[in-house]
Amino acid sequence: MNRLAGMTSPYLLQHADNPVDWWPWGPEAFEEAKRRDVPVLLSVGYSACHWCHVMAHESFEDETTAAQVNEHFVAVKVDREERPDVDAVYMEAVQAATGQGGWPMTVFLTPDAEPFYFGTYFPPESRHGMPSFGDVLDGVARAWADRREEVGEVAAKIVEDLSARSLAFGGDGVPGEQELSQALLGLTREYDSRSGGFGGAPKFPPSMALEFLLRHHARTGAEGALQMAADTCEAMARGGIYDQLGGGFARYSVDREWVVPHFEKMLYDNALLCRVYAHLWRTTGSDLARRVALETADFLVRELRTAEGGFASALDADSADPTGRHVEGAYYVWTPAQLAEVLGEEDAAFAARYFGVTDEGTFEEGASVLQLPQDAGVVEADRVASVRERLLAARDRRERPGRDDKIVAAWNGLAIAALAETGAFFDRPDLVERATDAADLLVRLHMSENARLFRTSKDGKAGANAGVLEDYADVAEGFLTLAGVTGEGVWLEFAGFLLDIVLDQFVAEGGALYDTAHDAETLIRRPQDPTDNATPSGWTAAAGALLSYAAHTGSEPHRSAAERALGVVKALGPRAPRFIGWGLATAEALLDGPREIAVVGPGGDDALTRALHRTALLGSAPGAVVAVGAPDSEEFPLLKDRPLVVGGAAAYVCRHFTCDAPATDPADLAHALSR
Repeated sequence: MNRLAGMTSPYLLQHADNPVDWWPWGPEAFEEAKRRDVPVLLSVGYSACHWCHVMAHESFEDETTAAQVNEHFVAVKVDREERPDVDAVYMEAVQAATGQGGWPMTVFLTPDAEPFYFGTYFPPESRHGMPSFGDVLDGVARAWADRREEVGEVAAKIVEDLSARSLAFGGDGVPGEQELSQALLGLTREYDSRSGGFGGAPKFPPSMALEFLLRHHARTGAEGALQMAADTCEAMARGGIYDQLGGGFARYSVDREWVVPHFEKMLYDNALLCRVYAHLWRTTGSDLARRVALETADFLVRELRTAEGGFASALDADSADPTGRHVEGAYYVWTPAQLAEVLGEEDAAFAARYFGVTDEGTFEEGASVLQLPQDAGVVEADRVASVRERLLAARDRRERPGRDDKIVAAWNGLAIAALAETGAFFDRPDLVERATDAADLLVRLHMSENARLFRTSKDGKAGANAGVLEDYADVAEGFLTLAGVTGEGVWLEFAGFLLDIVLDQFVAEGGALYDTAHDAETLIRRPQDPTDNATPSGWTAAAGALLSYAAHTGSEPHRSAAERALGVVKALGPRAPRFIGWGLATAEALLDGPREIAVVGPGGDDALTRALHRTALLGSAPGAVVAVGAPDSEEFPLLKDRPLVVGGAAAYVCRHFTCDAPATDPADLAHALSR
């Protein structure tokens, strides 16, 4: 029976034809395990995961291995992007037991879903100190048959240990100047002054920490914070982690210099980085930041936009090389001979110098990842444009990496915020339209009548999995940003619906937040993690959205909830700033107010209204919220009691219950926002 054939997850569909008798996660699988009196083999991965594909090919597509699995286990396949709650719970167990984690994640469970043996990738034969997958299967099956009592004791102890890990952070006061200064000092200590970023290899784009640094500079004027952000952004943009032909960022760099990426491209990375580069341009006017923000936005629309108007989750790392082998990076890398084939000898030599392509190669088998060691001079700009255009056209004829077409609500919320702001900053209304299309899709397909979110959809069909905290928080963030850019108050209203559910379903005693709703499926532990990973944690993203909504509406319950949630930032920010960057960025907004900017105009296509609105959006005050419309418009509470000035447009800036005199000149407004 092919139980995965009707799933909305491309990752599950990739395994639908395996000889392994897969079950999706659900009570039926565990009931079957109880009926047969066998353990559950839980395999967790995602569509763009290179080693997930490797293990699938080596083991799950192998008839002998599949027979061994089917005889002794009930096999359950989970897409971690559809079920982040399941992934989080069992990954915590894997990391606690082994000291490391990763995907594919391989966990053996009792029929009561209690874990007792763990791992990640297992090879088909023993190598490098790792047992073969067949040996693991045999050992676990024999332990279940011969040492059942011992297995049960181990499982019970693991569940007990996990249950004792519940966080109590929250409600201990908000972070202040001291904690944010200590966080900046911590980032400075970990900063890689040679190559940008933090820590060593592998090196991930520190999107949330960069947002904190930019906001800290905006609030305090700290030049060191801006320098770390600017230098890191430049190093990434010049490195191989950035696609020098098509735009967009790969998942991470395997080296500390950003040269060789892990080639998968994720929606969330590119949405977050698009926004960071747009904010860097807003602060510095950097041409490089402007170019990268726009190229990344165009990548999102060109490569990830789906027919329904949302944004797909990822592009794979692997594709076919010229010999037909599916290998990592084949779509992106170049040899000198390949350059010459496309460009001719003279332009190929120029391109090799410009993009850092060497005879030895910077990647594998003499191939190089394109970099940008230096900018082209004015005289060479046309030549560079011609070279890029021809190389991109040639690359488009290669086999493209696979695309995970699943729509994830949270990640689309991040994309909505990025595209709305980038479109507004750079006068690209088409990008704002694409953000609006995605927001419409989320409302139409992912929101139920009572505003409960479905986490995923595919091909216009909503998945069955309930939204988690990051979905509510990031979608609300996207809607709030879209409201400020478009002046359409309906997005503020939708954000309010989502954040009311956060208050009702996700808040714990003392103001801490859970990752799953009170009425969600019960797992062996209720996941609760305030730290950033590849995306802002649901906890800190919710704090940020609650704070922005409170600034828009004056809602005390929403602001109080945001402040209580930020207690975790007070506790963790000074100790682990790299891993709670979005919380630190939200704390910067709290300390700055955040500022509330109401732009009122006489209606129609009024030039002064547009100029004041644009100036408000380009203000770098941390977390500032913007409303634009007619005086006393019911769509935005900030517009209430904000009259025109001498019949013309005006902007009102308020914070901490105090308002400046209305500004009728964009220069005066810009000055007010810079103070």
